[in-house]
Amino acid sequence: MENKPSDDGHVVGKVKWFDPVKGFGFVVSDAGGPDILLHANVLRNFGQSSVADGALIEIFVQRTDRGVQATQVLSIEPPETTEGAPLADFEHLDPEMMKAAELEPARVKWFDKAKGFGFANVFGKPDDVFIHIEVLRRSGLSDLQPGEALAIRVIDGRRGRMAMEVNAWEAALTQ
Repeated sequence: MENKPSDDGHVVGKVKWFDPVKGFGFVVSDAGGPDILLHANVLRNFGQSSVADGALIEIFVQRTDRGVQATQVLSIEPPETTEGAPLADFEHLDPEMMKAAELEPARVKWFDKAKGFGFANVFGKPDDVFIHIEVLRRSGLSDLQPGEALAIRVIDGRRGRMAMEVNAWEAALTQ
């Protein structure tokens, strides 16, 4: 099947931008064509409340009177630019230990995108887990809402428990 966003069907592309406050954003197809509307409800049906700009996304689309819009999200991968130097908080850690960290169920306590960080609580554990916006972006997300369910990989950093990977709960179930 050809990957034309002007037709109903399957599209692979990148998130141009997504604003959870406005409730929508746009995807640019790898095959070209008009921008594709990505509504917050379609993203929520995938189990996420946000998505990072530049994230790779696979979607089903349909043409409407208002243009092409996403009807279902099939997969999301973090932006390609995320491969780079590790965050300073992770530099001293053994990469094998980091890979071995288990996914833990958690809920967002609060997250402030403007401040660039927030906290989550892992179920059954009293300590807050620090979430840095760069970790969130490298995980393919751009924002978190209080009470949102997550699956996170946590390490003991120099300043306490820190998330090194953040996944939407539903996406983590498939890993």
